[in-house]
Amino acid sequence: MLSIEAIIRPETIEDVVGELEAVGCRKFYYANVTGTGRQGGVEVFVGRAGQMTRRHERPRTIVRAVIEDGMKDDVINAIIRGARSPGDGEVGDGKIFVTRVEDVIRVRTGETGEDAI
Repeated sequence: MLSIEAIIRPETIEDVVGELEAVGCRKFYYANVTGTGRQGGVEVFVGRAGQMTRRHERPRTIVRAVIEDGMKDDVINAIIRGARSPGDGEVGDGKIFVTRVEDVIRVRTGETGEDAI
């Protein structure tokens, strides 16, 4: 079993969800987070005087799915199709992390492993 975790732009979440569902990955979750990466921060207006300040964090959405090993390439490619900016993409389109999952336990039934997914 694998855990696929992607950090993407919030505005691409609907496209990513559609692509995941199209490849048969219907068990995932996502949440809004903030963070910083290569893209760095943004300048924002603050206060009544319209002063500029730099915010280092940027809004992002994290998507996570625990899947069977055989779905790896399909899920990764689905996330890329949904999250990549047109053309060759842009800095800030996101990152995908793949990690091995040792075990999964369904709380309600006690099922383990792939049966619990």
